[in-house]
Amino acid sequence: MASYNRVLLIGNLTRNPEIRYTPSGTAVADLGLAVNENFKNKAGEVVEQTCFVDVVVWGRQAETTSEYLQKGSPVFVEGRLQLDQWENQQGEKRSKLRVRADRVQFLGAPAKGTEFADAPKPSVSLQQLPMDDDDDAPF
Repeated sequence: MASYNRVLLIGNLTRNPEIRYTPSGTAVADLGLAVNENFKNKAGEVVEQTCFVDVVVWGRQAETTSEYLQKGSPVFVEGRLQLDQWENQQGEKRSKLRVRADRVQFLGAPAKGTEFADAPKPSVSLQQLPMDDDDDAPF
């Protein structure tokens, strides 16, 4: 039987991206994502439920994510579910599901009062740009 492993999520980062590099120099970024769901309970009250998801991003996309995103940033994540397994220091087997992102799309701007840490600032405002009064336009 064929199988299919695809995850699509929209949410907000719960912490700043944590970037590290493999011994071969490949960038890896770990993200925490909060995905909210609203529904009505039996009493008719609207309830908000939050699902917290760990996401790993690789390569240049990991570096870009680390440069331009911060806690609270809204993102769209597309990827696949991955099972990580390891043994802790006490010899106990542990496992955890997380999303391995194939694509991270930045949504919107940062919250009011915050700025992206390394986002370039415009060097010239629109008022400073010269107006082109070329009346010789051929149309």
